[in-house]
Amino acid sequence: MEMGFRWYGPSDSISLEYIRQIPGMKGIVTAIYDIPVGESWPLEKIQELKKTVEDGGLHISVIESVPVHEDIKIGLPTRDKYIENYKETIRNLGKAGIPVICYNFMPIFDWTRSQLDYRLPDGSTALIFEESVVDKMDPLTGELSLPGWDTSYKKEELQTLFDHYKNVDHEKLWENLEYFLKEIIPVADEANVKMAIHPDDPPWDIFGLPRIITNKENLERFIGLVDSPNNGLTMCSGSLGSDPKNDFPEMLRYFGKKGRVHFVHARNVKHTGGRSFQESGHLSANGSIDMYEVIRAMADFDYNGPIRPDHGRMIWGETGKPGYGLYDRALGATYLNGLWEAEQKSRKR
Repeated sequence: MEMGFRWYGPSDSISLEYIRQIPGMKGIVTAIYDIPVGESWPLEKIQELKKTVEDGGLHISVIESVPVHEDIKIGLPTRDKYIENYKETIRNLGKAGIPVICYNFMPIFDWTRSQLDYRLPDGSTALIFEESVVDKMDPLTGELSLPGWDTSYKKEELQTLFDHYKNVDHEKLWENLEYFLKEIIPVADEANVKMAIHPDDPPWDIFGLPRIITNKENLERFIGLVDSPNNGLTMCSGSLGSDPKNDFPEMLRYFGKKGRVHFVHARNVKHTGGRSFQESGHLSANGSIDMYEVIRAMADFDYNGPIRPDHGRMIWGETGKPGYGLYDRALGATYLNGLWEAEQKSRKR
């Protein structure tokens, strides 16, 4: 595996210089953040970003993400224009030598949490999802202000989107995803780019909107929509693992042996009852996911792709983008590298 780190570009408070100092760090997971969703990414801007990262002594291992326009997910007539732009972005990323694109197909809202700064017993703060809190919220009242979704939507625009999604159930969303994949995967094949869909986070319906990238059965259905090695998965332990019914290490091993795991997000979560969970430190003992079993699963299929320590706590007085501080993610990267080294050496004996 190759260790990477999420970086939000030159405006990120965490510099490439600091990231490079993390032991074993090689890759950067990043994107271009000033291009509106649905527009194609110019090759020149991609090359500029790539040069910035390489000048910092690292390389881009994954673009996370190229957002999918809502018209594509809804299946509106305008989707073809946005799909053509998406194809052009894939081609340009391929020309720049970018090997993996991470994306998601979640309606309207991306990852969703109920609190950004929940204080854990050790004094650190973390992101949490409390089912009872989220269930009481209505995004159309204007009272919703949660992380993980596009706050650029005005209230009227959000209402229009919800109105469109009244006609999109789970099967219709599957149909629209298949349409999208059948258009873009042949382009990814030509460009030699691996497409890695991210699981829904959390992996169940939110605010009455359907979510379909949620469990082993649905991941199996997904990779069957287009039979290409470039139609693959981002396996996220924190997303899939937030549902106690998902055996994440087993799922990782299963799809890895099929050659469809192109990217791994590693973070731990602690189940707190029902559909509620807290994000925790990466250590297995701190959460409900056995991170050693995650590493063992990757070793079982000789994973040599990118991995990044996902959301970390805020520790040691650090402030910044929730879930994306330097210190705890650096500790997570070191812990994961240590597990990987131990597993690799034990197998050689």
